[in-house]
Amino acid sequence: MKKLAVFFALAGCFWSFNAQAQTSADLKAIEDYLNNIKTLEADFVQTASNGNTTEGRLFIAKPNKIRMEYAAPTNVLIVGDGSYIVYNDKDLDQVTHIDYDDIPASLILANDIKIDGKKFKVKDFYKDAGTISATLEYAQNKEIGPITLIFSNNPLELKQWKIIDPQSVEITVSLYDAVRDGNLDGGLFKFKKDSSPLKKKGKRK
Repeated sequence: MKKLAVFFALAGCFWSFNAQAQTSADLKAIEDYLNNIKTLEADFVQTASNGNTTEGRLFIAKPNKIRMEYAAPTNVLIVGDGSYIVYNDKDLDQVTHIDYDDIPASLILANDIKIDGKKFKVKDFYKDAGTISATLEYAQNKEIGPITLIFSNNPLELKQWKIIDPQSVEITVSLYDAVRDGNLDGGLFKFKKDSSPLKKKGKRK
């Protein structure tokens, strides 16, 4: 279902790696990067293992504010104002309110991330000269699936997150042309039911 595919792009994931021992410095670098983001704006392309591809524009303002505008023909808008997340399926004229605690990817939006095994622990880890990938899971809530974060190295920069939805479809959200710590209009994070979807851009290669 389109709704589930879009919603669980924010929800949680599993991505299999040949696990390598991470160092405390690696985890501290990831914590510092995520905690120190003030705002983030980027184009995104969302791909699924069932062949579906969508794209749009992502806006984040820390803490806990997010907007995902999907380009046509995906007639969907996701807005989180810090209190709750709104999922608006315009084709169905349906608005759903989602609690942040139900969405593992909300860890990207927090300012107090600690990968210390108490709240988040490492399920899989991979690092090479150009990439760091960490699959994180909630230590005390097994009902919420893990999320894999993929970073480029030198400098550290978030490039993707991956999830597996309840239908066992792997979903990847890839970020492009990201701008960090720019000025974002606070109105982006206020839900307006008549917000128009983005015009579809040409496919990225």
